[in-house]
Amino acid sequence: MPGPRILFFGYSEVGHDCLSLLLERGDNVVALITHEDNPNEKIWFKTPADAARGRGVPVHTPQRVGTPEWMERIAAMRPDLMISVYYRNMIGMKVLGMAPLGAFNMHGSLLPRYRGRAPINWAVLHGEPRIGMTLHRMVKEPDAGNIVDQEGVDIGPRDTAEQAFRKVLPCARRVLARQIDALLSGRAVETPQDVSKATYFGGRTPEDGRIDWTRTSREIFNLVRAVTDPYPGAFTDAGPSRLMVWWAEPESPASLGKRGRPGEVLCVSPLVVATGDGALEITRLEWRPEPAPALRAGLVLG
Repeated sequence: MPGPRILFFGYSEVGHDCLSLLLERGDNVVALITHEDNPNEKIWFKTPADAARGRGVPVHTPQRVGTPEWMERIAAMRPDLMISVYYRNMIGMKVLGMAPLGAFNMHGSLLPRYRGRAPINWAVLHGEPRIGMTLHRMVKEPDAGNIVDQEGVDIGPRDTAEQAFRKVLPCARRVLARQIDALLSGRAVETPQDVSKATYFGGRTPEDGRIDWTRTSREIFNLVRAVTDPYPGAFTDAGPSRLMVWWAEPESPASLGKRGRPGEVLCVSPLVVATGDGALEITRLEWRPEPAPALRAGLVLG
């Protein structure tokens, strides 16, 4: 006899792995609501649509689920439980209220810290030594609901955002595996978040990768590793051209002891640029557009 009806909202590889867990268990997933892949985005991760189609689960990609049409369609699915994992759109309370067992979200941080979008990128940018995944009840305010479970992992001071993502990815599946039976029976234990410790960060755009050379070398290095490939990358402008900084070193032999005006090119080979408290060696770069302009010592990048 089929178990409670699960409506799964999800995207990204976290969504893929959590949906795969439910399908492997034989849970009654009635549909997946997800996103079409954005042609302007580098898709470097697995998506839950692959897992769903492989098991015959219906896949839907509405622009919004709060329209009268989609509210009617979701009601017709008769979901008992809703699970959201890296779904990128807000789900209104009227939709969430359709699931008598509740609606729960898997968020990529150790809540209450780093509520909002792109939590792993923000954590790397801020030099956090530990990140995690949190399963929580969905409420009107983003990522503010009671915590059901969470698990963290240490990351290194040189990890890129993708490397940090790979380290924390298994945490989501383990947390869901621990709690799914409790969610399906309506017996999950919930703990309110400590609002005094909450932090919130919004979504990031490619423009957020612009380097502010008045920042410290460590802060700029953290930005570089937070947005380097497969993300849009950190950058600075030199005249009409854009210099993409895919990697840099804050404590290389070429940069140690160097000082200058923030953004000043102190050395061309290797490329060393002055920061707010010293200098940074740029070790992997790309000029856009080609051909690259001729750099000279003393030029100030902006």
